[in-house]
Amino acid sequence: MRLLKQGHVRLLLMLTVAVLGLLWMFTLQSCHKTGWDPTYMPRYSWLEYTHADYGRENVYNCSAIVQGEKKALAQAKLLSTTREFSKSVQIPNEYYINATQDCRKFRKSRKYIPFPLSQEEEDFPLAYSIVVHHKVQNFEQLLRAIYAPQNIYCVHVDKKSEASVFSVIRAITSCFPNVFMVSQAVDVVYAAWPRVQADLNCMADLYNASTKWKYFINLCGQDFPLKTNLEIVRMLHSLRGRNSLESERMAETKKWRVSNVHLIVNGEIKGTGKAKEPPPFNLPILSGSAYIVVNRGYVRSVLEDTRIQALIEWSKDTYSPDEFLWATIQRMPGVPGSTWPNHKYDMTDMNAIARLVKWQWHEGSQGSLEAVYPECQGNHVRSVCVYGAGDLQWMLEQHHLFANKFDIDTDPIAVQCLERYLREKALAELHETYGRIFCY
Repeated sequence: MRLLKQGHVRLLLMLTVAVLGLLWMFTLQSCHKTGWDPTYMPRYSWLEYTHADYGRENVYNCSAIVQGEKKALAQAKLLSTTREFSKSVQIPNEYYINATQDCRKFRKSRKYIPFPLSQEEEDFPLAYSIVVHHKVQNFEQLLRAIYAPQNIYCVHVDKKSEASVFSVIRAITSCFPNVFMVSQAVDVVYAAWPRVQADLNCMADLYNASTKWKYFINLCGQDFPLKTNLEIVRMLHSLRGRNSLESERMAETKKWRVSNVHLIVNGEIKGTGKAKEPPPFNLPILSGSAYIVVNRGYVRSVLEDTRIQALIEWSKDTYSPDEFLWATIQRMPGVPGSTWPNHKYDMTDMNAIARLVKWQWHEGSQGSLEAVYPECQGNHVRSVCVYGAGDLQWMLEQHHLFANKFDIDTDPIAVQCLERYLREKALAELHETYGRIFCY
């Protein structure tokens, strides 16, 4: 009886080995003949975006728009100026209030990524600060585009925002264990210190909430990614601990911002005519941007370094401190990921990967040697291009992680096509990853 059982076991093992061998040969042949065929893996079709997700039929062609085809762009521009179309793609705040009553259903219906798409991404979590004051739909589509369960997100809603905006965003964030409202919100004032304080408060919350994340990225509600999460992770990996942000010598025309005392009066920043004391420790003040990509050590320095604390206090009565504080810290010796203050280490916004912004005075016609980038295909707000669908092809050729600024009320197609492009790319990366594993 024992021999019979041993014979059965031996036969079963032989059959198993044979079947596995046949499967392996079949897989190798499939890979060799055609490359990995993603139909052999789960398609995750329920995570793909369709026109139905935006409340419209197939009335514009995102693939053609992203490729810059003139006929598709002309059609998109016409649609975006049509009141009926713009109204049809708007999501009212009431939708979010009702939909978030059932968080599981909300996450599924809005197609949030429910699992890390690769081990590489799971092992490299990111921390995001998002500062918002209006346009809930813009915010929610941004969150959906950058969401991954291994990342962590702090959302700061301006204290003076409408109560409905605060309530809706709080309802959305409550549906995710890794998304939370900032512990201390402030009244944000354009070009004044509270804009920096909003990010500082999220920095502290994120730093204390998790020890796992590798890099900090700050956003506003009208930003949008140009890369998938996997692409972002790989680009940050390649930095090898360095930071990437605009940091360069301050132009003479901007020095009044840091040499004169400014105060908030009736909700606006105003100069007092009083001269400021020199910066602490004779720190060279560098010019930069409000938006940064920095490692965890940089954030720790911001929160704990006594030199930086002194610089922060000195900066509180300057004009637009968000456009020099981070840039100056980046050039302070001893700050993790920083560079030397010598001007040879200056980095412009076009060379940093943090943010792509089209400033009106740097735009120009195609082929112009003086222009930094082609003309805006949308419209301008405070001399910044609010992107149109016609900007997408150029934007996706750049190395930046994010772009500013987008407005669903101005051009919903630009956001929708970019969001759809990134989702399709992320799912293609997922299939490619499984393919490499199977075909190794």
